Amino acid sequence: MTSRRDTEERLRARYHQPKGVEQFGIEAIPSHLKTVKWYDLFSIVFNFLVNPGVILTGGMAVASGLAFWQAITAEVSGVVFAFTAYIVMATVGVDYGIPGQVVTRMSFGLLGAKWVSSFLRTIASIFWFAFQTLAGSLAIVAVLDKWLNGHVSLLPVSLVFAVLQVLVAVVGYDSLKLLSRFALPIKIGVLVYLMGVLIRHPGPTFSITHVLFYTGKPGPHWAIFAVWLNSSAAAWLTMITDAADFCRYSRTRADMWVGTLSAAALGTFAAGFIGAYGAAATLGQIPNTFQVLADISTGRLSLVLIFVVIALDNWTINVLNLYTGGLSLSNIFENIGRFWATLIVSALGVGLSAFPGIVHGYSHYVGVLGYAFAPIAAVLLVDYLLVKRTRIDIAALFERGGPYWYWGGFNLLAILWVLAGFLFCALFVPTGWVPTMVALLLTSIGYYVTVLLVVPRSHVLGEAARPGEQLETPEQLDEVLALRP
Repeated sequence: MTSRRDTEERLRARYHQPKGVEQFGIEAIPSHLKTVKWYDLFSIVFNFLVNPGVILTGGMAVASGLAFWQAITAEVSGVVFAFTAYIVMATVGVDYGIPGQVVTRMSFGLLGAKWVSSFLRTIASIFWFAFQTLAGSLAIVAVLDKWLNGHVSLLPVSLVFAVLQVLVAVVGYDSLKLLSRFALPIKIGVLVYLMGVLIRHPGPTFSITHVLFYTGKPGPHWAIFAVWLNSSAAAWLTMITDAADFCRYSRTRADMWVGTLSAAALGTFAAGFIGAYGAAATLGQIPNTFQVLADISTGRLSLVLIFVVIALDNWTINVLNLYTGGLSLSNIFENIGRFWATLIVSALGVGLSAFPGIVHGYSHYVGVLGYAFAPIAAVLLVDYLLVKRTRIDIAALFERGGPYWYWGGFNLLAILWVLAGFLFCALFVPTGWVPTMVALLLTSIGYYVTVLLVVPRSHVLGEAARPGEQLETPEQLDEVLALRP
């Protein structure tokens, strides 16, 4: 048995990665490295959710016509719905120490996972990185315009901001943990102060009584509510294949459940509240709360604090976007390593940050991603919970010709049901029905029934559907992976 240092050195040599960065990519995390406690997970997930993007969408929901509490309810409900799926796949990371994209091999096949779930997740990571960068850059530009009494161009701010966020992501998980620990108390303190600035503003529409009872635009709101509920659920479902990435260093399931569940609920509520407050205070005219704060702030302290919280917000969330995107790409191209895969995703994300139009098409882009990831989530949940009964053969996830090889590396049933779920909801399900939830439900039923019908008639599917048994320890598996040709 090799030591941890020997394994990491072999992984570094295999991928030609620099020293001082996380060497583990698609490999399982050794048991002795699973030391992350609930509060570290809380700080990571809370930081992930309290960010300019989520704050901006809360304001956009109010600006689209929703009442204050309707906007917050839409965001929180969407996350709660999606989180029921997320928490299951996060458990796989705790139990087996492998990243989420490797887990998808059990359902889609070794090649299907690469070119379906990992490919789509890589695209989603790049989009989220660019969206969050632009959302934060818009807020920074608003602050700088007020500070410098002039007009600052968005493009250079966005590109510089994007490049600075790459630096932490390439180092790896430890940098995420340390950054989150550092950022969390500062962000909470600054956001409390900024909320005080909004509440204390003398304008009558800024009073807490007015905002809490703001009713939005006249007319029925269900269709608008459904759009933002769907967007919130879709946004979180795009993270389902990354759930294990954040939690594979966790000590126990209890640490993961407490840390992630509490952070998801509190983080979404806090971000939605701040975003919706600024929009409601301006009667839905300005969706960007940071723009509102910049407009009403008269002292430099407020402007400096706005700048600080935006920078920390974007830094903490986009580091995670790049980190998970790098793991997704390394699952597709196994020989390039996590460090280099993260650099590639970073370069693409920085390039996309030069196109501000993606912010204005948020609900459309996220809706499309949701149509794709909802059926992916359905297949993963059904396969893991009902078919394999939470038991996976970890070694087989790396074995060509093994039980998870399916038909030539692809689980054709899973891929067909993902395609069917995507097309059905994209083409036939009205927005008012919340397509993301419909796609998850219908694909779950369809895939499970199909598997029950095909397993007795197919030796290939029967082998893959059998609950697996983990014979190797993560250390033994990593030693084999580090030495593989």
